[in-house]
Amino acid sequence: MILLGTGQYTLAQHENHKPAQQQQSEIYTCPMHPEVQSTRPGKCPKCGMTLVKQKLKAPAKQQQAPPKKAVKAKPAPTKQRVQQKSAQPAQKKDQPAHKHAQPTKKKPATPVQNPEVKEKPVHKAGHKPESPRQAYKPRTVRYDLYVRDTLVNFTGRTRRAVAINGSIPAPALTFTQGDTAEIYVHNEMDVETSIHWHGVFLPNRFDGVPWLTQKPIKPHSTYLYKFPIIQNGTYWYHSHSAFQEQSGMYGALIFNKVNEPDMPAIPIVLSDWTDRNPKEVYRSLRSANDWFSIQKGATQGYAEAIRKGYFGTKLKNEWKRMTAMDVSDVAYEKFLTNGQDIAEQTHFTAGDTVKLRVVNGGASTYFWLTYSGSKITVVGNDGNDVEPVEVDRLIIAPAETYDLLVTLPENMQYEFLATAEDRSNTTSLWLGRGMKMKAKRLGKLNYFEGMKMMNDMMKLNGDIEPMDMEMSNQKMDMNSVMYPESSAQDHSMHGGETTEPAADTTMHMKQKADTTSHQGHTMQGHDMHNMNRSGSNGEKVTLNYGMLRAPEKTTLKPGPEKVLRFELTGNMNRYVWTLDNKTVSESDKILIKKGENVKIIMFNNSMMRHPMHLHGHDFRVLNKHGEYAPLKNVLDILPMETDTIEFAASESGDWFFHCHILYHMIAGMGRVFTYQNSPPNPDLPDPKLAQKMFNREDKIFLPSGQLGLESNGSDGEFVLGSSRYQISTEWRVGFKKEYGIESETYFGRYFGKMQWLFPFVGFDYHYNSVEDEAEENMFGQLSNQNNRKVAVAGVQYTLPMLILSEMRVDTKGKLRFQLRREDVPLTSRLRLNLMGNTDKEYMAGLRYIVTKYVSLSTHYDSDMKYGAGLTFVY
Repeated sequence: MILLGTGQYTLAQHENHKPAQQQQSEIYTCPMHPEVQSTRPGKCPKCGMTLVKQKLKAPAKQQQAPPKKAVKAKPAPTKQRVQQKSAQPAQKKDQPAHKHAQPTKKKPATPVQNPEVKEKPVHKAGHKPESPRQAYKPRTVRYDLYVRDTLVNFTGRTRRAVAINGSIPAPALTFTQGDTAEIYVHNEMDVETSIHWHGVFLPNRFDGVPWLTQKPIKPHSTYLYKFPIIQNGTYWYHSHSAFQEQSGMYGALIFNKVNEPDMPAIPIVLSDWTDRNPKEVYRSLRSANDWFSIQKGATQGYAEAIRKGYFGTKLKNEWKRMTAMDVSDVAYEKFLTNGQDIAEQTHFTAGDTVKLRVVNGGASTYFWLTYSGSKITVVGNDGNDVEPVEVDRLIIAPAETYDLLVTLPENMQYEFLATAEDRSNTTSLWLGRGMKMKAKRLGKLNYFEGMKMMNDMMKLNGDIEPMDMEMSNQKMDMNSVMYPESSAQDHSMHGGETTEPAADTTMHMKQKADTTSHQGHTMQGHDMHNMNRSGSNGEKVTLNYGMLRAPEKTTLKPGPEKVLRFELTGNMNRYVWTLDNKTVSESDKILIKKGENVKIIMFNNSMMRHPMHLHGHDFRVLNKHGEYAPLKNVLDILPMETDTIEFAASESGDWFFHCHILYHMIAGMGRVFTYQNSPPNPDLPDPKLAQKMFNREDKIFLPSGQLGLESNGSDGEFVLGSSRYQISTEWRVGFKKEYGIESETYFGRYFGKMQWLFPFVGFDYHYNSVEDEAEENMFGQLSNQNNRKVAVAGVQYTLPMLILSEMRVDTKGKLRFQLRREDVPLTSRLRLNLMGNTDKEYMAGLRYIVTKYVSLSTHYDSDMKYGAGLTFVY
């Protein structure tokens, strides 16, 4: 049927659809897609969820809109598209509605970039198809996805976003194992786009990575993705172009089994939203601007350290050249469940068991998942079944998917709560109706306890001290020292592999007893169902990868083995993320051969979690279950962990392996696996050009700077930097003649894993109309600081306490040694700046941060004396 209305539309065509019948007094509808209605029981053609009975409203209440007719399968027309209304979760009255762009008028068909794909037979990926286990007549299922710029309002402010068929998240696309997917992506934007089918086994050319597997989808053109569905489970799709994933371009991808259990199943897409332009978010991260930490209360200033009794901890932290402790990079305004901060499914009643197909579509947010009604039963991960395991909570990394079963104990409304790992905010799905049974909130993190732990484990050179225990498969979450809900005996430890407390690790955590209070965790509502049931000793059971067991053997066939080792490295201050201290553009493709078994051993030598994703393959996560090790496509590797994965090389072409935190990936944290003797990719006829374009992303130069306007003059700095190179110019202009003009310009490259070494060349210009006074510098050389035009060469090195030391020589043979420290965090917003050198120049100043871009400032300079005013930061 063609559904007409004023909303946005999801367009899909299905074979073997039957004509709709006249509506009766009762209809059946899909809880997830209420526009899907039928006169008889069945399953939703969009998501496969069992339809529920719904009575029609009284005629007096039907005057606003006639009841919609059933959406059922019918033969796909050859020249006509069938439109289905896009699912738009209902907004609560006190929540701003999404202000999506109006439907575009019918336009002439856009050119298809790859029209030859339509008529060619579909080639299966190298993976062996899973058995459907019963007779099924495969279909060709078509979807038309329209990618548009749009406007949304999640926070009270209207912002630009990217929507598919007018929806954020994008429509859930549903197939049955054995089907063939025909997905037309119509790019109606003025910029390029792409779609990656996350976790899907498919021909390499349709994997959706611009300039690696295909050319980007050009503006106002169409691209056809066509591939067979040889898997079942919960997957998702998202843009792999620039920052479009952060802007709303993501959606659930459901592959049903032929014999899918008759159980309500709800796709849940979790995501993070920022009102800022994602490009500006990335630039801010790269410029070491800590405004996000200020917003989240994660600056750990000296005043706070003294007040809480952690002054020594703060000093030791900076002595080891570390900045403030944090568990996430970005301060987000909203976290969303299916496009809402609060979503509801009110048709469930006592005793119902619901399958939640949870996708973490967040660009960089980890979510803790808890449920107020009962235990959570984990039955699937990254599209693969696992033997059921009951837990009280679990953390889901960006790009991971989990299939979870939850039960409603009574006729009440129970909260499925997703909490950002940094505890900055939450998003919820409410199941059932009646009295609201809230899930316990997770308290604020104790960052100083995390800092104390980190101090003990970090060497002075920035490496992590080796531990006298095995750390793998999320069994020991070192961040748990910061969790106020953890007990002194348990510390959560991600549950270990049993429900027993991991007592042998507590000595390393060194958590103080005063961090074990449960403040802010009072139950709201009735505690009649023991909503957070505990293990045998009272501790909460938290999922880890060691607890996952595949229902069938997953061992690889015998074959030659290729072993690869990666060290996950990074520099938080300059925001450069690497494997083995190399970005994607700095490393060669890794050659593998079809028929090999590839084993990857990874050590996370950083203080951040990294969800590592391999395109187009599942890998075994080696754990205690041996032959029944679970299959995944995303591995969340914790700080200081060593994890081992392996996969069978059964494909051809180029496959991306990268951290799925969007900003880490763009910074360069990844590699490309390429199969030897692969046939040419028809979408990339010029491989050299393609590789050059693909490597551009982590090589980009980004600007930053600050400009001070004070009563004695203007000083400032402008920096243009990439992951390795940097050019900077700093200046001082006095408002009085005797203050003069100074400018120093440096160009150099950062070296080393921690990037503490910076050799440079440059130019120094000082001018003062006052005659030079005979003055010697601290090396006994006659100073020319008042009037000089010289080229310089030197080196900067970051010392303990984050002091930047500089030794340089100019073309007149003059030496200068300088020490400088900027932005010492006295409080969360008050910063101290200090500088002194052997030319007997010195400076001390204070800056109070008012907004991200504006500060109140004052300083005393040996040349330009005292001044006060404003400093603008970019």
